[in-house]
Amino acid sequence: MIGTHLPASSIELFINLTDEQFFELCQNNRDYQFERTASGELIIMPPTGSETSKRNIDLSYQLQSWSRRNNLGVAFDSSGGFTLPNGADRSPDASWVKKERWDALTAEQKEGFAPLCPDFVVELRSKTDSLKKLQEKMQEYIDNGAKLGWLIDRKNRRVEIYRPDRDVEILQNPAALSGEDVLPGFVLDLAEIM
Repeated sequence: MIGTHLPASSIELFINLTDEQFFELCQNNRDYQFERTASGELIIMPPTGSETSKRNIDLSYQLQSWSRRNNLGVAFDSSGGFTLPNGADRSPDASWVKKERWDALTAEQKEGFAPLCPDFVVELRSKTDSLKKLQEKMQEYIDNGAKLGWLIDRKNRRVEIYRPDRDVEILQNPAALSGEDVLPGFVLDLAEIM
C-alpha cells in the first residue's frame, strides 16, 4: 500500500551514557538525530520530512553565505552538536559561534561535540515538533550563553526571538529577520523558509 509517511515524534529515554558513549551512538546512527538533556534524558529524533529539510537547507545556506563573507565566526547546520555548560548535548537546526570562541577550542574539542553554547541558534519547527518543548530548548540556549535565538514556527506563521535578559519577542509572519549586533549585517530572507 502506498501512502504518505510523516516522521514519527521524538522518543525520550533515560539511559546513562558517558560523553564518549553518547558521541559514538550519534556517529553510529547517522540516520537519526540525538540530543541529551541536562538531566541525561536521551532524545531520539527521526529525520525530518522533505519539506522541512528543504527549508532547513535554505536557512543554513543563507547563514553560511553571510558567515563566509564576514569571517567573524563559524556556521553550523543541524548535524552539529554542542555540549552546553549545563551538560545538555544539543543540535540546533542552524547555529553560529564567534571566531575567537571557536579558535579557543582544541582540535579534539572541535571533532566531538564542541563544549560551548553557540552565540546564535535557530530552531525550525517541523510538523511533529512540540512548540512547548522547542520554547524550553530556546530558553535553555539563552540560559547557557546564546546571545540571540530564533524559533521559526511555520505552523503559526510566526517567529519567536530570544535574547538574554529580555522577554521573548513574537513577530507575526515576518518577511525577514535581522541578525542584530550578534550577526552584524545578516538578514535572513524568510520567503523560502516560512
